[in-house]
Amino acid sequence: MTNKTKLVLIGNGMAGVQTLEHIIKLAPEKFDVTIFGKEPHPNYNRIQLSYVLEGSKTMEDIILNDYAWYEERGIRLVVGDEVVAIDTERKTVRTAAGLEASYDVAILATGSKPFRLPIPGAELPGVIGFREIADCEAMMDAAKRYRSAAVIGGGLLGLEAARGLQQLGMDVTVVHLMDRLMERQLDAPAAGMLRRELERRGLNVMTGRKTEAVLGEERVAGLRFADGSTLAADLVVMAAGIVPNAELAKASGIETGRGIRVDDFLRTSAEGVYAVGECVEHRGVTYGLVAPLYEQGAVLAKHLCGAETEGYIGSVTSTKLKISGMDVFSAGEFLDAEDTESIVVKDPFKNTYKKVVLRDGRVVGGVLFGDASLSTQLTKWSKAQAALTPEMHGELVGGGGCCGGGAAKGTGVAAMADDDIVCGCAGVTKGTIVGGIREQGWASVEQIKACTNATRSCGGCKPMVEELLKLTLGASYDGAGAAPAGICGCTTMGRDEIVAAIREKRLTHVREAMAVLGWSQPEGCSKCRPALNYYIGMLWPEDADDDDASRFVNERLHANIQKDGTFSVIPRIYGGVTTAKELKKIAEVAEKYEVPMVKFTGGQRLDLLGVKKEDLPAVWAELDMPSGYGYGKSLRTVKTCVGSTFCRFGTQDSMGMGIALEKKFERLNMPAKFKMAVNGCPRNCAESGTKDLGIVGNDGGWEIYVGGNGGIKLRGADLLCKVKTDEELIEISGAFIQYYRETGKYLERTSDWVERIGLDAVRAAVVDDVEGRKALNERVEQALAQLEDPWKRVVDSETLQETLFDKVHS
Repeated sequence: MTNKTKLVLIGNGMAGVQTLEHIIKLAPEKFDVTIFGKEPHPNYNRIQLSYVLEGSKTMEDIILNDYAWYEERGIRLVVGDEVVAIDTERKTVRTAAGLEASYDVAILATGSKPFRLPIPGAELPGVIGFREIADCEAMMDAAKRYRSAAVIGGGLLGLEAARGLQQLGMDVTVVHLMDRLMERQLDAPAAGMLRRELERRGLNVMTGRKTEAVLGEERVAGLRFADGSTLAADLVVMAAGIVPNAELAKASGIETGRGIRVDDFLRTSAEGVYAVGECVEHRGVTYGLVAPLYEQGAVLAKHLCGAETEGYIGSVTSTKLKISGMDVFSAGEFLDAEDTESIVVKDPFKNTYKKVVLRDGRVVGGVLFGDASLSTQLTKWSKAQAALTPEMHGELVGGGGCCGGGAAKGTGVAAMADDDIVCGCAGVTKGTIVGGIREQGWASVEQIKACTNATRSCGGCKPMVEELLKLTLGASYDGAGAAPAGICGCTTMGRDEIVAAIREKRLTHVREAMAVLGWSQPEGCSKCRPALNYYIGMLWPEDADDDDASRFVNERLHANIQKDGTFSVIPRIYGGVTTAKELKKIAEVAEKYEVPMVKFTGGQRLDLLGVKKEDLPAVWAELDMPSGYGYGKSLRTVKTCVGSTFCRFGTQDSMGMGIALEKKFERLNMPAKFKMAVNGCPRNCAESGTKDLGIVGNDGGWEIYVGGNGGIKLRGADLLCKVKTDEELIEISGAFIQYYRETGKYLERTSDWVERIGLDAVRAAVVDDVEGRKALNERVEQALAQLEDPWKRVVDSETLQETLFDKVHS
């Protein structure tokens, strides 16, 4: 380690980590790397935050490099701690938490921040930006409690935020200062078509409105405009642009302008300090789009690794609006000028608009609305300032013909040269993709993404990648050639194939399974590693080598990381029933470790919020209570009412049964989180109808409900069966849980699982087939026999506690 060059990356975002990926490919052993990230997350795809907001993707879906990726490459990652000072003389950086690291090379990748209008009321609660996952979470939370939202800014970010809030059920108004939407990307005709389409979809649009003040006293209540008019709003999202985050550089004596000033090799004014991404000002220009940032990163990586590079000379930008079902694209120059002329094809019937701007007969830019199939070609022509040819003219005009663009798309892909760029974000060429399809057997978009990073960022090139698959594989694309999607891009194998192979070959370790089953990526990814770890443990509870590195960080540290980098600790409180002694112990720990908040959870437990990372082992040791597994793919809570013990309506002992079930099945690994509830009568006070396993007591015994979900995908539970005795209830519950463990896909909730395999199949396996039920219970008992609470081991073992301290600090 001592002979390596010390590299500190300040910022854990897309531009910085992409630069690091290039560096690792070029010189994997040259640098000893430390990364500081302000957010409490690994590197994620900020471009796809709008998909998280609208609910079509989760946070896990947009992770680009999970925690295991850093660990496997020996990278020290510090999250939730911002670098606040750079000493360019001593070559050290210092964080808000007081950590200090020295560097030989430092890369500033601090990105940008939302521009907040300097108006009265801008700091009121309920006024937020749209830049980080925390902003998404705040907006999703607001959508549950409030009705109306105003989004200030009618550019790319503002429209994506507005559409996401609308998808969450809010009444949304877009407020824009200029007279048309996306004026930096669209001309007037395209902007008009965009506005009409958005209004047709239910968005309210106000243009030419200058916001003078945010109204409200304790919380936002609306907006006031320069003309005196007002707009009521429960939530205000400021998406009026971004500002390069150059404060750290400026405070450290590094030259700044609009951003951190760099030369063509991304060098700043300080020796050994470089900058890349949205924080950068290069030749007087700042960029807020991903492709230019990746181009900068590729140049910087080559420069640092001693590879030949001509330097960064600037980028021709292109943009695409990421709203489902809407194709909006522009590249280069899109407005008419005195020295330009344009070719325009407008089809009101199909609601499409295509414009190519020419200067001296050469393409310098254009706009596409309603059909963006020519986006790759238009970007290529604009960058090269290609002379317009009859063939190019034919592609432009023919794309709007009677074939609906299908023929044009195929023709366009076929006509591309091998060195033409398909994915501008990752710089992936047609030749690379076609070569992989032919020589490596790539047969799906997921495989191509895993091997090349194409489609990984903005996703705009996905149609082109699909066309290349169809073109290269021909007729086999829809048959054997288009292999069914695997559990991730590392494999074409589905869940059932993987489980069968693990069973047949007696595979007991994640890396062994990936090697034997022919993973295309030897190290796997954040999707397949945890899934393999679960399937192996489910099949071989006695012999499996549990791979801790394949678990998510919350599971490894046994606490939920919060947006400020602290952790949430939830001790288990069986059935929601506790004692004065237990409550006193929790209170003493909270007081001793200055826990800022203790909250009752929806599952009748106490949550210690704001625990410092370094305090986790000691907190658990002093609590001396089992973990409530608030982070686990396992049994979370068993919610109970007071039942026949106290309630005058109760007919069954719901508390006793809830505690018995929780103590029996706690810590058992499952495909996804699992929640239970037990009610003592049909009044259903513990809400069994929205739980994975819900139990309702009555005079004749118990009713068992399954497949409920009270989360984003609301689903009422189905009645599985009725039983008369406690013994039958516990037996059928165990069989149900084991059947779900053995047939569920990793991360598949029971609500989706029941719909996929059918309630009749579940009933036949765990209720009707008595012998099969007995066998399922035998297997679940075998798995339960192997369990031990890791936090109990920490309490009992000083060595393990020290090990955990090491893990926490790393």
